Amino acid sequence: MAARPKIEIDLAEELESVEALTDENALLRASLAEMRERLHEFEQLADTDTLTPLPNRRRFLRELERVVGQANRHGTPAAVLYIDLDNLKAVNDRHGHIGGDAALIHVARLLQTLIRTTDVAARIGGDEFGLILDHLDHNSAIETAERLAHCIATTPLDVGGCTVPLRASIGVATILAGDSLEGVMERADKNMYRAKSEA
Repeated sequence: MAARPKIEIDLAEELESVEALTDENALLRASLAEMRERLHEFEQLADTDTLTPLPNRRRFLRELERVVGQANRHGTPAAVLYIDLDNLKAVNDRHGHIGGDAALIHVARLLQTLIRTTDVAARIGGDEFGLILDHLDHNSAIETAERLAHCIATTPLDVGGCTVPLRASIGVATILAGDSLEGVMERADKNMYRAKSEA
């Protein structure tokens, strides 16, 4: 019977190696956690409007796609509001871009205070905002649009000691079974221009 080879293990050396690997593993975990946190911050920045505290068009369209899909699968009622500030150019002309920016921030904050936590309000263009009303029927969406237009018109904005009146035209589009994201946005846009022409 052959003799077994003698294996000598230096326990102190092995323990030191295990500790080094454990330390390296802890550093990698911390680095990974930091990278995940930064990635989350970058995603938030990519989805947030640079001026207002609202989501931007990119996030709005992603949320709308989700709601349209949900309406198609389950028949869940929902609507989109397309909001355009009627007199932003006049505000810019009279008070400069600082006044125009103040008007946009003012309307964004009003939207945030007036909508439900399940709704999504976003700035989708220069003076345009979008609102997704999930689980809300057409009549309730119309009432919401009227309430928002009234609030925007009756909540004055102060720019450098001057009261600046604001008005908004709002188009409502109910999300229908078989709808597409593009179809909903097109109807909301057309209805907004109709509301503007009737103002």
